[in-house]
Amino acid sequence: MKANTLKITDSRRLTGPNLFWNKPGALLDIGFDGFDSNTLIDMWSKHCRDLLDALGWSSEEMAYRIYTGGASLVISAPIDCLYAATEITETAFTMMQEELNGKTVIVDNYLSNLLKEIHDEQNPPLIALQKAAAIHHVKFLSDDDEVSLGYGKTCKIFPIDAIPAPDTINWNEIKDIPVAMVTGTNGKTTTVRLASSVVKAAGLKCGITSTDYIRVGEKILDTGDYSGPGGARTLLRHPETETALLEVARGGMLRRGLGVNQATCVVVTNVAEDHLGEYGINTLPEMVETKFIVRQSIDKKQDLILNADDTGCVEFAKTLDNTIVWFSWFANNPVITKHIENGGKTCFVEDGTIYYQQAQNKQAVVAVNDIPITFDGAAKHNIHNALAVTALCQALGFEKATIAQGLKNFTSTPENNPGRGNLFKINGVKIVVDFAHNEHGLSQMAKTIKNMPAKRRLVMMGQAGDRSNELIHGLVKSALKAKPDALVICELASHLRGRKIGDVPSLIQKSAKSLGMEQQQLINAKDTIEGTKKALQWAQKGDVLLLLALTNRDEIIDLLKNKKSLQ
Repeated sequence: MKANTLKITDSRRLTGPNLFWNKPGALLDIGFDGFDSNTLIDMWSKHCRDLLDALGWSSEEMAYRIYTGGASLVISAPIDCLYAATEITETAFTMMQEELNGKTVIVDNYLSNLLKEIHDEQNPPLIALQKAAAIHHVKFLSDDDEVSLGYGKTCKIFPIDAIPAPDTINWNEIKDIPVAMVTGTNGKTTTVRLASSVVKAAGLKCGITSTDYIRVGEKILDTGDYSGPGGARTLLRHPETETALLEVARGGMLRRGLGVNQATCVVVTNVAEDHLGEYGINTLPEMVETKFIVRQSIDKKQDLILNADDTGCVEFAKTLDNTIVWFSWFANNPVITKHIENGGKTCFVEDGTIYYQQAQNKQAVVAVNDIPITFDGAAKHNIHNALAVTALCQALGFEKATIAQGLKNFTSTPENNPGRGNLFKINGVKIVVDFAHNEHGLSQMAKTIKNMPAKRRLVMMGQAGDRSNELIHGLVKSALKAKPDALVICELASHLRGRKIGDVPSLIQKSAKSLGMEQQQLINAKDTIEGTKKALQWAQKGDVLLLLALTNRDEIIDLLKNKKSLQ
């Protein structure tokens, strides 16, 4: 008989608004098999409440979330005692184990260590400054090393162990700047960078965080994935940031919560089945709820900008009472038409033009074909991104003429938007380089290639080994929506992740054949560099190529930049 199992799988601080509420706390993930989940939750909750009451934390709340194979157990906590809070959740787990083993649980046996943890971590000046900032309606950020007031030029930063008394601060000189947060499965990075073009057109210095870098104006502060809380704080504390656009990834929200608890507006571009199975998020509806954590950073009157063509967004929005701005490819989308009837704000395409409308006030913004990244309307996903940016920049207070100019100015070059719809033209051949790595994103790029006039079409792809056979088949199916005349299949040796050399290319080839491609249409390559070279050798004038650069992106871009001819 299989033995019952019960263990801690993760214990972490929640430093900002999160899946449970808009305040900090601590989260304990547990895994179990052979136990009734409700019994475990009840036992843990009882012991945790006993601890909180005995420690003088009676006002702190508890929450939980059950998922397949486990549960998240959560408490709220003061911002200066989050490490101690994790000890409380873990101690309640230990007490639960003792009870399950038939032992008598005595709360007093655990208090001395916890009281010491709390005493050692407490920072009264930090709490005093946090309360004073709320009273003065000044933005407040803190982390392990620093605490800050306000954003941008007037931001004041103090070491965590040298915080001044609130009455020594001139609160009137600390100002605010516009802040937008953008999340979603696909389109986050492009939306943020496209919006930064509008800010630039307005004559302001825009700061952005993304999965590639932190940038203020034209200056890159650091490279790497800065789509989490740390990147947001760094950007908002920078003295040159006049408007901040934050790319917000699911991982950071689930690990720590939002790095910023006060924004001007937020955008959810779309939600698809990607990264499921991590942090207890196993289904699409759960992922939708995760993406909507960003709404915790705005109040009910600020704009929550959502995709009316995304079923998950539409369904989840029915549970909300936020001020929603809907955007859609279609003026006659039922969500759009109903929202207009109710006096709501919308952004949509009609007769090739992007419009912004509230109630009966309908204003044209810009023609779709005047926006370079739409590829004359072929890249429908980038039309979505342009719609989101139009609504975002409207919420930030920019004039429609400025929004139009910014959209017209932005080109998806490797410099502006590396690996995201980068278009090259060599001897009459159009070559698009993109990072699309999930079914939703790949499907959109494949449809873009199909929509572009072409003599012939080619797709180059590979995949990481940690994708299931079913998922790899789905990715091939998405790629073939481009109706390619040739498929270049690349080995990704640096991304085998448990598989052997040749395993993934073999799966891709098998899937392609099952979906109707012939052997002579399939071209194998040892990596994406060789794949790119073989694609260029195949190409003729009038062809369109889609190169999915999941590895060697920069090298591929350099190769194409330096390629004067296909001969």
